[in-house]
This record gives sequence, C-alpha cells and structure tokens, in this order.
Amino acid sequence: MGGALIPRVHGVELDGLVLVGNRRRDRSVEWTPPGGVIDRGESIREGLAREVFEETGLTVAGWSDLRYSVIVEAPQLDWRLRVEAWEASDVVGEIVVADPDGIVEEVRQVASSEAMTLLTTSPQWVHVPVGHWLNGSLGPAGSFRFRIIGTDRSTSRVERLE
Repeated sequence: MGGALIPRVHGVELDGLVLVGNRRRDRSVEWTPPGGVIDRGESIREGLAREVFEETGLTVAGWSDLRYSVIVEAPQLDWRLRVEAWEASDVVGEIVVADPDGIVEEVRQVASSEAMTLLTTSPQWVHVPVGHWLNGSLGPAGSFRFRIIGTDRSTSRVERLE
C-alpha cells in the first residue's frame, strides 16, 4: 500500500496537506492522506499517482522522496500491512471526488493544525507518522512499526513497537 503526502497544490505551499475523508463500514469517517492498494505491475509511485487521481481528481506532477514506511502486524487477524508514504513535489488539477471504490466522500486542503485534528479519526499507524512529518520531527525515510492486539475493531488495541 502507499500514501501520498501532498504539501503543495499548483506550486503553492499549503502549510499542511491534502486529506481525504474515507467512509468506513461502520459508517464512521477516517481522515487520511490519499492512497491505497498498489495494483500488480505498478510501481509504488505509479500506483500512488493513480490513487491520488482517483480519490482527489489531482494529478501528481512529480515526486520528492520516500518520507517514511509503516509496518502493521495483526497476528490474531493473520495479516500484515506495509505502507510507503511518498511526498509529491506538486499536484495540478481541480479537486473532484470520484472515487471508483465509493469510499472517499470528501477532499480537503488543510493547514497543519486542522490536519492534526482531522487525523485523530484515523488509526494510530496513520496519524502518528503523518504528525511527525507535519511537525518536522521525522528523520530521513523514517520507519514505524505497530501491532494490533485483538480481533474486534471496537476492543482491540494498537501498540507502537520501537
């Protein structure tokens, strides 16, 4: 999976980033950077560019660097998630919500302070690394690891591993 960190639109710094509001099965909304599953045969950046366009209508004009990676292990659910978050050097176009998966309901360009508030709706493995990136406390190509304990979303807990 991949996530796109978009700090500028049409060359204008946002002092924040672009976030998407994702409707979940339980009808809650989680705010995250745009991104998703990379299709077979796509590079991570090709897949991310596709996901950004599908979810936001914006076209990635170029990529900067890999900013961080995340590994989430859920041993009791028998799954493992690996995410790479890449920073877009710029995006162009107009925001259009036309997610073919029907998950994204809203797209916002937000300042860092609003982003941190919205991101509290997302899982810890999303908002912790994005928060580090936003406040500049992320080292080059940072790495984060998390473990989910439990099998039910409402009662499970997430641990950050060092």
